[in-house]
Amino acid sequence: MDRTDGIGNWVRVDDPRDLGRATGAGDAARFHARPLRDTGGDLLAVDVIARGAETRCWRTGRDGAMALAAGLPDLPGRALTASLRGIEAASLRFGNRAAAAVMGIVNVTPDSFSDGGVAAEHAAAIARGRQLAAEGASIIDVGGESTRPGAEPVAESEEWRRVAPVLEALLADGLSVSIDTRKAGIMTAAAALGVPIINDVSALTHDPAALDAVAPLDARIVLMHAQGDPTTMQQNPTYDDVVLDVFTELQARIDTCIAAGIARQRVSADPGIGFGKTFPQNLALLRHLPLFEGLGVPLLVGASRKGFVGWLTGVKQAGDRLGGSLGAALFAGAQGADILRVHDVRETVEALTVFGAAGHGSTGGRAHRHGQAPSPSA
Repeated sequence: MDRTDGIGNWVRVDDPRDLGRATGAGDAARFHARPLRDTGGDLLAVDVIARGAETRCWRTGRDGAMALAAGLPDLPGRALTASLRGIEAASLRFGNRAAAAVMGIVNVTPDSFSDGGVAAEHAAAIARGRQLAAEGASIIDVGGESTRPGAEPVAESEEWRRVAPVLEALLADGLSVSIDTRKAGIMTAAAALGVPIINDVSALTHDPAALDAVAPLDARIVLMHAQGDPTTMQQNPTYDDVVLDVFTELQARIDTCIAAGIARQRVSADPGIGFGKTFPQNLALLRHLPLFEGLGVPLLVGASRKGFVGWLTGVKQAGDRLGGSLGAALFAGAQGADILRVHDVRETVEALTVFGAAGHGSTGGRAHRHGQAPSPSA
C-alpha cells in the first residue's frame, strides 16, 4: 500500500448544512469535534467533523458546535455532544496543570527496541527507576515484555519474575508506578502489591480475562490502540482514516470498560504511536491529537525514540533520537497530551518547563514538583 494511505482527506466547508450533504443524510454521518487552542490551553475554536461517504470539516465556536449538536438526529447529536463535553473536561485539566506529566520508561527486558538489556537485571532496573524519578518523572512505567514490532511473547511466569522485585522496590520508595503488561495475571498481581496504574498496549483485548480481572480493582487503566499483534502489526497497517478509525476504536474500548464496571475516571487513552501505523499515519495522529479530547478521558502519548522519528531525522539508532523525541513530546504536550511516556526524562522535563513558562507566563512546572504523581484520570 502507499505510505500515505489511511490519513484521510477532510474537506473544509463554510456552511454547516454542507456537513450532512457529504453523506446524503445528516443522520448517516459520524460526528466528531476537534478543539483549537492557544499555547496557554485556552479554547479558540472548534472543528466539527462529519464522517460519511466523504469527511467534511466546519470551523465554529463552542456555542456554534453545541447548537449544531442540538439540531442533529439522536445518534450523531449525542456523539457530537459527548465530544464537546470531553473537550470541556480537557479545558478543566489544562487549567489545573502547568505542563504534561512525564512517565519514565523502565524496560526490564533483554530485547526492547531502544534500550533492551540496559535495565534487564533487577538492580539496574531499580536504579533506573529511581534515577528517572529524581529527574522529574511523575510515574515510572515498568515492563517485562517487549512489544516492539516483531517481538515474540514472553511467558507470564518469566514476565513476573522480571518485574516483581522492581515494582516492590520502587513502591517501597513511595514512587508512583505503572505496570506495562497485556496479561491479566500480571495486572492482578501488580495491583495486589499496590501498583496504581495498569498500562496495556492491547487495551485489554490480548488476554480474554483482562477485562474481568481489572474491573474490580482500584487501579487506573491506560487503554492503548494497536492494530494487530506486535509480531505482525507493522507488516501492512491499513485504515480508511487513521485518525477517525483510532478514535472510534478507542471510544469503543472505553465504552466496553464502562459497561464492565470500570469507572470512566479510572481510564486514560493512548492512540498507540508506532503500533500498527505507517510513519505518515503516526504523524497524522500527532497532528490531529486534539480530536482525542473528545474521548472524555486523559490522553497518554508515547512517541519517544519511535521509528518515525528516525525516518524524519535520518537517525538510525533509536537511542540517538533525543532531539526528534523532544520535538514530538513538546508538540504532543502543546496539542493536549496529559501524560508523555519517554525514555529521556530529564531532557523532556527541562524542555516542557521552558515551553510551559513561555506559553503560560509561569516558572512553576512539573520539574519543580518531583514526586507529585498526577492521576491519569484527574
